[in-house]
Formats: sequence, structure tokens, C-alpha cells
Amino acid sequence: MKVLTTILIFLVSTLAFAQTTIRGKVTDTKGQAIIGANVYLDGTYDGDTTDENGDFDFSTEETGTQALIISYLSYETKTMVGDVSTFYNLQIKLKEDMEALDAVVISAGTFEANDNSKVSVLNSLDVVTTASALGDFVGALQTLPGTSTVAEDGRLFVRGGDANEAQIFIDGIRVFTPYSPTTNNIPTRGRYSPFLFDGITFSTGGYSAEYGNALSSVLLLNTIDEPDQNKTDIGIMTVGGSLGHTKKWDKTSLSVNASYINLAPYLAVFSDRNDWHKPYEGAQGEAVFRQKFTNGMLKFYAAFDISNFDLTQEDINISEGVRFKLNNKNFYANTSYKGVLGNGWSLHSGLSYTIAKTDINVIDNAIEDDENSAHIKLKLKKRFNSRFKLSFGAEHFVTKFDESFATEGFNAAYGFTNNNTAAFAESDIVFSKDLALKLGVRADNYVLSDEFKISPRVSLAYKTSKNGQLSLAYGNFYQNANNNILKFNSDVRTQSTKHYIMNYQHVSDGRIFRAEVYRKDYDNLVKFDTQMESFNSNYDNSGSGFAQGFDMFWRDNKSIKNVDYWLSYSFLDTERDYRNYPTAAQPNFANTHNLSAVAKYWIDDLKSQVGFSYTFASGRPYDNPNTNEFLGEMTKSYNSISLNWAYLISQQKILYLSVNNVLGFRNVNGYQYANTPDASGNFNRRTLRPAADQFFFVGFFWTISDNGTDNQLDNL
Repeated sequence: MKVLTTILIFLVSTLAFAQTTIRGKVTDTKGQAIIGANVYLDGTYDGDTTDENGDFDFSTEETGTQALIISYLSYETKTMVGDVSTFYNLQIKLKEDMEALDAVVISAGTFEANDNSKVSVLNSLDVVTTASALGDFVGALQTLPGTSTVAEDGRLFVRGGDANEAQIFIDGIRVFTPYSPTTNNIPTRGRYSPFLFDGITFSTGGYSAEYGNALSSVLLLNTIDEPDQNKTDIGIMTVGGSLGHTKKWDKTSLSVNASYINLAPYLAVFSDRNDWHKPYEGAQGEAVFRQKFTNGMLKFYAAFDISNFDLTQEDINISEGVRFKLNNKNFYANTSYKGVLGNGWSLHSGLSYTIAKTDINVIDNAIEDDENSAHIKLKLKKRFNSRFKLSFGAEHFVTKFDESFATEGFNAAYGFTNNNTAAFAESDIVFSKDLALKLGVRADNYVLSDEFKISPRVSLAYKTSKNGQLSLAYGNFYQNANNNILKFNSDVRTQSTKHYIMNYQHVSDGRIFRAEVYRKDYDNLVKFDTQMESFNSNYDNSGSGFAQGFDMFWRDNKSIKNVDYWLSYSFLDTERDYRNYPTAAQPNFANTHNLSAVAKYWIDDLKSQVGFSYTFASGRPYDNPNTNEFLGEMTKSYNSISLNWAYLISQQKILYLSVNNVLGFRNVNGYQYANTPDASGNFNRRTLRPAADQFFFVGFFWTISDNGTDNQLDNL
């Protein structure tokens, strides 16, 4: 019995000796106790929760070096590594997590249009249900401030920059031919359907150092990461049809979408001002394949489209008009991978390839364009903590462009091969929930012009109140001349701008207000001395210019039941001396005032959504040879009211109707003057009006899905 007692005493004393007490206090950086913080040894069940004084106290049998974890919602998790014997009377301070929902967000020059952003001025539904957009994401973005209304063109014109100054990316990888080719006075459309995208970032200036070769703007389109179910989408329209299907497996998914457009039946009912020999016809196919891995995702996106048309357009200098025939084939492939490498590191890489072939016949002239372009990119990102992140990478662009020209008695072939290599680095520094800094630099090597350019970029955001913040941005931006110049002269230097931006944003309970002032200074713009770019033009980089102005945006979906609306206004003051301009002037694509009003109203009793869009743009300059002032006269203002109606026949069947310019405003795009004066010395002119004052659209859309509730309202 004495021996047994001795053994029990020994075991109890040994067990007591093996227990180590871990004790301490958890506070924030201001010394305030944090109640309910979790404190535990990593990989064990040993731990405690802090009390009302922030104190914790628990025992463990673990010995040696251990990791003590301290975590609490909206604060950075802290890890302490050391011998358990040293975890006694700890004084632990937790820092606020700078990624919390109420933290400052850098917003200067950038609009988010997705469902996952902390602050989104639009969501994915808005991009494609705007009445005036006709299902084109570019059309929807033209309702945002900073854009100019150039109705006969259809591309993005941003803050005094022409359409070539805006670049488009899919999953971070460049799209070289984002628009379908067209002819004079017929607006183009973006090639890519909104069916496969769930996020858009539209930068009107001051954008990230990750992106380059764009003087004014970048538009980032993100494909859907993972569909939630199997579904099929069917569309029957007055202008064609569409079919889409998504198949989802465990870690793999595939989405395909095809559409066919033929305007012949529509034009047979609603004729326009053109003499069509073959109305527009186009077919498009897209696919996204996704493969999830343990630590990343691989995406493959491919799109193919063909289009053709043949028409004769009126011309004041050619009595029989101008016969124009176009045939275009375009293929775009994009592969991207995003993955987590561990220890705070992540990887983003991608590759795109474009093949574009366009055949054009203008009267007796035959032009054939062939473009092959590629972009390869690698980016690494290190997240040190919620206060400091660093990203850096490199990319290479290559474009081979060839054109042949043939007319009676004359043939020519010309083109260029362009290689650009770039490296970039950028850091996000969050000093507090109220103050954040983005600091970046980009280095570009332009082979054609033999130039090496360094581009600093910086953005600063300060939270002025609970719901308001002020942002500043500055950056240098460079871009090659466009293909119409490089194909004749590949020695011209890069063009440049400097952006200065100040932004105020206020967000609260379904309402957002943004106001932004900016200044852009242009330098080294390309000039030539002929009527248009040609073989015999003399080119130089003596051009310059500026653009400055004010943008305002207001959105409210709370004040009126079932009503969601936004208002955009832009004031633009700009002049530039470029191309064949004899002097600096406001370019003919720039409006001084642009106003957009968009509203959507859901009617429960009718199971319908009614949409309204109004666009106003002040007149644009045009050159009148009967006067001595270059670009000295203005067209009348542009006005358009568009309406749409989406009616849910059943949960998954929708009848959709839309009318653009429902009141039939007689808008004017400009004027064409005769090449020679009449007997009295005056140059006669004709008015350039849209091919049609109105456009009518009717469609039936049917979704077949696993859950039986999805529909295509977000694709209309």
C-alpha cells in the first residue's frame, strides 16, 4: 500500500508539473479591451476566449516551441511563436483588418461594375438591361460619366481621347480587335457577349501600372469563375437567334454561347437611308472552359465571329454613291491561370492570340487586312498582411499587321511587326481604415520606335467621414500610334499623356454619389500633312493637346419603391493639335456636355421590368470650308430616349421589347462638303444623319436550368 501511494503521488505531481498556464490580455492599438477574441495553440484544442477585460487564461500539456494564434473578426490575426513557458502575462495588441467592409477604397478614375466589389456603381445586371445599350456592354458604359456620345461610331471615347486610346482586357489579357469592323455612319458593337462575364472594371484615367499602351482608358472584363448549375439559354429575336449552354461537373465546367444575326428581314420592314445589296449578317461563337485545382483555377476562353455586308452610301462628290463591301473573320483565344502559391504568394499568368482578317471593297479599290497578335503575361503577388501587398510582373505584346491594296493599274503591299515588352511593380499600402496609398511604376520597351519609357503611377484615398472619401491620382501613360499610321510609317515615336485626378465619393444605404475633376496633358501626338494617312504622308510627333473637365454620377435604388435610377453628367474642355490639323482645336468627336439618365421600374402585378434611358450631348465641331475658322461650327445637340420592357411569361420565359430613340429625334452626326465650290464660290454640303432614326427589337428568351428559377433577365 505504501508503494502504491508513493506511485500515485508521483504521477499526480508529474502531471501537475507538465501543465503550463498561458495567460495574457488582448487589446486594440488604442488600448481598448477586445471581448470574445479567440486565443489557442495551433494544432491543439487548448485555448480560451477573452473576457470583458480582454483577459484569457488556459493550461496546456504541450511543451517546447508552439504557435499561439490570436484572432477576432475585423482584426488582423496574430501568430506568436515561442516556447510555451514564455506565454505568460502577455500583452497582445491586434491591428484592425484593413480589408474590412468600411475601409477606404481607392476610387479615382475607376468604376466597378460587378456584384462582388466593396463599392460598385453598377452590377452585372445593369450592364445588359440598360434600355439604350441593346445588350452591348460598351453601350451600357456610355451611360457613365467621362464618355462622349459619338453615335455614328459606337466605340468608347473617354475624356477627350479618341477611341484608339481605350484598351480592353479579358481576365487581365489584352484583346487586340474588340470591335466588329464597320463603315462610315454605321456604329460598331463590341464583339463579346455579356453572357459569359460577371465583372467589369472601367477606368476613365489614372489606372494601375499593371496595364499600359493606352492613353485614356482601360476596360477589364472578367469571365465567370464558376457557374452555379447546369442550364440552357435560348433566344429568338427579330434580328436572329442565340443558344447557350453551361455544363457543370465537380471541378470542371464548360459554357458555350452561339448567336446568328441577319438584318435582312428587319430592313425589309424598317428600311433605312442606305441602299443595301446584302444587309449585315454575322455569326458568333464563344466558349469558356474552367478547371479548378486545389490551389488555383485554369480558364480557357475562345471566341470566333464572322460578319459581312454590302451597301451603297450617298456621297456628295460621287453621284452614284459609294459602294462598300466588307467581309471579316476574327478568332480570339485566351488562357489564364490564377493560383495560390502559399505563404501569402499568388500567381496570375495568361496568354492570348488573335487572328483577324478583313476584306474591303470600296468602289474599285480592294483592301485586305491581316492581323496576328499575341500577349503573354506573368504576375506575382505577395500579401504580407492586410496593410501591405506587393505585386510585380512582366508581359510581352507582338502584332504582325499586313495590308494589300489593289486598284486598276496599281498594287501595293505593306505592314509592320511590332514588339513591346514591359515590366511593372505596384504596392498597396493601407495606413489605417481612413488612409490608403497605391504606388506603382511601369517600364515599357517599344521596339519599333526604339524607346524605353518609365511610367510612375500613384493613387491616394482618404476617408473623410463614415460614408465619404476623397481620392487623388497621378500617372504617366504611353501608347504606340494606331495601325493606320504604323502600316505606312513604323518609325514614329510613342505618344504620351499625364493624368491628374481628384475624386470624391459618398456611399450610403443604396445610394452612391461621385464627383471627379481631372486634367490630361498630351504630348508627342502624331501629325501628318495629307488629307488622311497614306504612302506619301510626312509624319512627325509634333502634336500636343489637353483635356480637362468634371464628371458627376448619382445612383439611388432606395428612395422610390421598385425604382432604381442613375444620373451621369460630364463637362469636357479639350483641344488638340494632331493628325492633319492646321491648328489646335476641339476635335470633332468631343462633346462639351454629356448627360445620361437611366431608370428601371419593377411592376409586381405585371411581372415586368420597364426601362428608360435618356441621352443628351451638346453639338460637336465640324469644319466648314465656307468659313476661315478650322472646326469652328457646331452640330445641333444630340437627344435620344429609349424604352424597354421585359415581361416574365413564366419564371424562365421572358418576352422582351425595346425601342431606341422612341420619339424619333432627327439627330445630326455632321456634314459632308463638296470637294469643289459651285458657281457662286460656295461649297455645298449634305447632312450626315444616322442610317435609321429608330431601332425596334423584340425577343423571346427561355432558360432551362437545374433549379427551375433562373432566367435571362441579366442577359437582355
